[in-house]
Amino acid sequence: MTQSSNRIFDELARLATDAAGAAQGVRREVETVVRSQFERLIKDMDVATREEVEVLREMVLAARAENERMEARLKVLEEKLAQSGADTPSVT
Repeated sequence: MTQSSNRIFDELARLATDAAGAAQGVRREVETVVRSQFERLIKDMDVATREEVEVLREMVLAARAENERMEARLKVLEEKLAQSGADTPSVT
């Protein structure tokens, strides 16, 4: 009797192992399908990638720095113009 019960337990263990392996396979397949659907959805939505956002961020920082340099240069030129005694042009 002990040998037959061991055999039953061995079969149950093998069945449980096979079921766990099958479940992992199904899980991987579902993850793959869901990931591909999300990627397709995001691509269809025309969402910017991280790289594109980083490039844009660098461009904005460079433009801001250039704007600050130009503002300082304009201030110096306006001061020179004011010292020369000429009227400052009106900005419209």
